[in-house]
Amino acid sequence: MGFDPWDAEFVADPYPAYRELRAQGRAIWWEATGQWLVPHYADVSSLLRDRRLGRTYLHRFSHEEFGREAPPPEHEPFHVLNGNGLLDLEDPAHGRVRRLVSKAFTPRTVERLAPAVERLAGELVGRLLADGGGDLLTVVAEPLPVAVIAELLGVPEADRGLLRPWSADICGMFELRPDEETARRAVRASVEFSAYLRELIAERRGRPGEDLISGLIAAHDEEGRLSEQEMISTCVLLLNAGHEATVNTTVNGWWTLFRNPDHLAGLRPEKLSTAVDELMRYDTPLQMFERWVLDDIRVGDTVIPRGAEVALLFGSANRDPSRFEDPDVLDLSRTDNPHLSFGAGIHYCLGAPLARRELTASFGAFLADGVPPLKLVREPEWQPGYVIRGLRELLVEF
Repeated sequence: MGFDPWDAEFVADPYPAYRELRAQGRAIWWEATGQWLVPHYADVSSLLRDRRLGRTYLHRFSHEEFGREAPPPEHEPFHVLNGNGLLDLEDPAHGRVRRLVSKAFTPRTVERLAPAVERLAGELVGRLLADGGGDLLTVVAEPLPVAVIAELLGVPEADRGLLRPWSADICGMFELRPDEETARRAVRASVEFSAYLRELIAERRGRPGEDLISGLIAAHDEEGRLSEQEMISTCVLLLNAGHEATVNTTVNGWWTLFRNPDHLAGLRPEKLSTAVDELMRYDTPLQMFERWVLDDIRVGDTVIPRGAEVALLFGSANRDPSRFEDPDVLDLSRTDNPHLSFGAGIHYCLGAPLARRELTASFGAFLADGVPPLKLVREPEWQPGYVIRGLRELLVEF
């Protein structure tokens, strides 16, 4: 079976197809979406850092100059929201916004959240234990990062149920060839989420606290160096990127452990830091990251011209035998593990330390004294999405 992101069997296990792609070459033209697939670790890592590529091209070209059609006007709320976030900004705007956000989102901020993360993880696992089991996805994996990001932003507890549905609808647009219904849901979520954050920003301006939104307001007020739209887009990105990958790493990781019972039996709290990185490498939550070619580049013997799009295959890069010894073998003690699951270059995930903190807390809560071993109830099914790849549910029992 070849590379086919719309095939359920491929989504369930894309790694054999990645081996075929790596054998084919370093840049493979894929007609279905008009993209160049890049499957090798060295190339993916290099291109993530190459400023001849960009998440957007609008800082240098118009749609017409770049040979691309402008998105439909009715999609504008999504593109305004997405285009002003750190993930899609390019320098000099990216550097300016990242510096300002980093002032508010510091290592000290993450450490301040650590006790809350540990407490929340323990409470959620305790709830699952009290029920004798259930869906690990909805009871533990989803609520933990959403609650943590909401705590970080200062979203009131009563409003937190709004966040995950908005995020899921917006993230639907990151899949390949999203249909019009997906776009409609993303636009509606973009409008509603933006309106909610404008109200919250107005409230925090009158009553600032120690949350990230208050910190962003301070950055905005300092010579107006952060626009309100950039503040809103940053908050939405922190929620979307800050929990989608963490949710899928959690459930995909548990599914990996259930299929490798010897590793599960040997998992210990003191080894979780290394184990979490290996779970992220072994079954990557974000499989593909796309970039526009702003100036001609060469990948191997292939010249990829300006105006083209490359699809950097994180899942393939993380299984590349030229970089990882026995890449298809799960090794929870792997220390030489520079996986690309958090990206690289200027768009390296700002929230990586917080994500690692959440993941170690989540897995660690299941290893705590008094918590019996977790068992799988039945084999899970995969969501249809490929770019952000995760399970529909993960039913477990104690």
